[in-house]
Amino acid sequence: MNDNKMTSMELRAIWGLGTIFSLRMLGMFIVLPVLTTYGMALQGASESLIGLAIGIYGLTQAIFQIPLGLMSDKVGRKPLIVGGLIIFAAGSIIAAVTDAIWGLILGRALQGSGAIAAVVMALLSDLTREKIRTKAMAFIGISFGITFTIAMVLGPIITHSLGLHGLFWGITALALTGIVLTLSVIPSSTNHILNRESNIVRRSFGKVLTNPQLLKINFGISCLHAMLMSNFIALPPMMASAGFIPAEQWKIYLITMLVSLTAMVPLIIYVEAKLCIKQIFLGCITMLFCAEIVLLTSGTHLWILFAGIQLFFLAFNIMEAILPSLISKESPAGYKGTAMGVYSTSQFLGTAFGGILSGWLLQIQGAWLVLITEAILALVWWIVSATLREPPYVSSLRIKLPDHVTVNENLTLHLQTQPGVTEVMVFTEEHSAYIKVNTKQTNRATLEKIVTTLTTAHLNQ
Repeated sequence: MNDNKMTSMELRAIWGLGTIFSLRMLGMFIVLPVLTTYGMALQGASESLIGLAIGIYGLTQAIFQIPLGLMSDKVGRKPLIVGGLIIFAAGSIIAAVTDAIWGLILGRALQGSGAIAAVVMALLSDLTREKIRTKAMAFIGISFGITFTIAMVLGPIITHSLGLHGLFWGITALALTGIVLTLSVIPSSTNHILNRESNIVRRSFGKVLTNPQLLKINFGISCLHAMLMSNFIALPPMMASAGFIPAEQWKIYLITMLVSLTAMVPLIIYVEAKLCIKQIFLGCITMLFCAEIVLLTSGTHLWILFAGIQLFFLAFNIMEAILPSLISKESPAGYKGTAMGVYSTSQFLGTAFGGILSGWLLQIQGAWLVLITEAILALVWWIVSATLREPPYVSSLRIKLPDHVTVNENLTLHLQTQPGVTEVMVFTEEHSAYIKVNTKQTNRATLEKIVTTLTTAHLNQ
């Protein structure tokens, strides 16, 4: 069998889990363009409470994501995925039947409590081999971008046709579909593979939380999603005031997302080829700052407003691709999964902060104060990020060791001397070697051959 070709079980796992992940993300994003406008019709609604309804999802996600990921090692992946989707569906039903803002807030809090992203990634790791796991993770990443675009378009269309209640009933259907797929399509995992590249590992948080580079990147993703939530609170009423009614707002989201996604691909390729992530990173933060200034000065001029929205989403989508890449490059060998877990938690904390704060700011002084706060946040982010170093252009690899291998210092030393290798961590009790390497200098096949040769020689001594 070709080791680089996916088996039928791996294809089922990747497509099934990718679909489940996308359905849940669709349910999360689809409400963002409409809550600020349509949510104001709910009993007791105010701008600050709408902001709470938007932000509380991120807060409960941040609270439960890492604990549920760790819990799945003991109770199983699929039961927690099903349980999380049931909680998500229950929250959606509460939001669908309520006529009051506090019912919507409760429903959104429950939706976030069904935090299954880390569990989905852990199950994907269980069901795929090392050689195709990068492709599997890339598929999840691509589906995220596509789902976000679809949500921006469908949210206003569905809500205009069926109302906010109909939108949440649709989200409920998405969650139930995810449950059916989990039970009928996703293969079961008989043993949980401890893969530090994709799994959160206990007693690993100290090394991640004390890493200055990772802390700055985590601060960045918090700022990015705080700004995203702030814009979804400020922009819909701004567009409505400028004469662009909520039912038509999906058009601008569609155009801006397609333009930004199209421009993003060649730019990311250029960044990796020219090794200039830091320059593009700071340039995107500058672009976000400029976008807020353009929006702030747009008034009722639709074309200026649209230009600001386009500028924001262009920078946003580029940053969404760059930031996970930075985490992968900067995380210590054997700690990438934990680093990604902390990164995701930081993202959701930013979502909570942006939604709650901006709703309050919108209520006390209007959209202009929200936009000024975003511009200040972008400026602070730029200052913090200016101290980032240019990241090492390396990949994180996990090489499986034979079950009978014991501690062998010669293996670690020999791997460390290979061209392009910057760090090696061998965990013999996990039968794994984690390597940070420039794969243009030494590829996976060469490293696997070295491991096989040295471990075989060690056993024959």
